Amino acid sequence: MDKLFDSRWMLLLTSLILAGALFLYVQTEMSKSKDSSSPTETDIITNVPLEVYYDDSNLFVTGLPDTVNVKISGSTPIVVKTKQNKDFKVFVDLNSLLIGEHSVTIQQENFSEKLNVEIEPKMINVVIEEKVTGEFRVEPDMNNSLVADDYFVKNMTADPSRVSITGAKSVINSISYVKASVTGEKGMKESFEQEATVKVLDRDLNKLDVQIRPEKVKVEVEMIEYSRDFPLTIVQKGQTAKGVTIENLTIEPLKIAVYGIKSVIDSISDVVVEVDVSKITESGPYEFKVTLPTGATKLSQDKVTVHADVVKELVNPEESPDNSTEDEASTDDVADIVEVEGN
Repeated sequence: MDKLFDSRWMLLLTSLILAGALFLYVQTEMSKSKDSSSPTETDIITNVPLEVYYDDSNLFVTGLPDTVNVKISGSTPIVVKTKQNKDFKVFVDLNSLLIGEHSVTIQQENFSEKLNVEIEPKMINVVIEEKVTGEFRVEPDMNNSLVADDYFVKNMTADPSRVSITGAKSVINSISYVKASVTGEKGMKESFEQEATVKVLDRDLNKLDVQIRPEKVKVEVEMIEYSRDFPLTIVQKGQTAKGVTIENLTIEPLKIAVYGIKSVIDSISDVVVEVDVSKITESGPYEFKVTLPTGATKLSQDKVTVHADVVKELVNPEESPDNSTEDEASTDDVADIVEVEGN
């Protein structure tokens, strides 16, 4: 044995082995030191899409967030690389779950093993239900306070007028309103068209988690000036001509539209037509102006036709007291003549 270690070659071989072992030890320690001295960082990746696996052709799931936040901690290079590449995913697998309520843990894949990963929220409560689809009529909607005081919305239509709504059976059964609301600036007067998003609400006006096809419809809004029809009232003025008696006056049309601010127009009871009877000398149609009520902006027509039934007294300008005496005398003479002839 002593001779073996006294051999020069054996000593060289032993030295090489020890040197190699020492080199590997030093490299390992240096690597550990480098890793331990590398700076660490914590960051939050927000709005990470949540992937969901389930039978979406027959089932509908409520309670799922669209996105989650992911908190990662580790060495700065790995954190930065993970945040830039985003080659990871977060998901829930519901394929093994039955219809009903469940609490499920959000899972993750493709994160570096050197990272500490936390998902917020960690768990979610979901409800799995039967998936149903129904067709509903869309109700166009607009805030009336946007309309000018002297205008109103005559008609609103949606195109298409019906939409297909898909969701959980209990949610579909709770639908009370399907609305498409249009917006605009205050004081609107012109008719217009606008694309509006369809909203599905329950009876308490809570938005429901459903799928809508199509999600938007075209709403056509027809606006006109505010008006109401009022009966016409004849008010006579002036003096009738001598020998003229007006037995009846009728008006055409019987009603007329008055335009203006709603509060003003709604306070009107009738509309007056002033008829100057001094201008009526015989039966027939006459045209007279309509009096614009106070506060109104305009009338559907400024003039109307008044039909008059007139009776005239018969007056003979040649009649006089002398002529009457002569006539009476002539009559007596004729009587005398007839009487003589009879004798």
